[in-house]
Amino acid sequence: QVQLVESGGGLVQAGGSLRLSCAASGRTFSNYAMAWFRQAPGKEREFVASISWSGGSTYYADSVKGRFTISRDNAKNTTYLQMNSLKPGDTAVYYCAAGPLPTAHPMYDYWGQGTQVTVSS
Repeated sequence: QVQLVESGGGLVQAGGSLRLSCAASGRTFSNYAMAWFRQAPGKEREFVASISWSGGSTYYADSVKGRFTISRDNAKNTTYLQMNSLKPGDTAVYYCAAGPLPTAHPMYDYWGQGTQVTVSS
């Protein structure tokens, strides 16, 4: 089992920045690819970004490319999502996930409880 706990969400004005963190415990963190997904009210959960177990490969949704950066620190068992130039359309609950591959599909074995990000215009 892997337990994931997100933090760092909040309210920010458009154009601002936030950094989300996802702390993992349980099985060996470095064995897993990590990802961030988000879900806005009334919408399906969507892929945001993912990173391979080593951190050597990263993938992004077109909607966040150039604005968001995913990273990980295997020594701290933590994954991060740096979000810059935030837009009201980025408002959602953000979830981190752990699984065998850094896929854009929500086929991950473990999920956190989510953290709310609200961007005001």
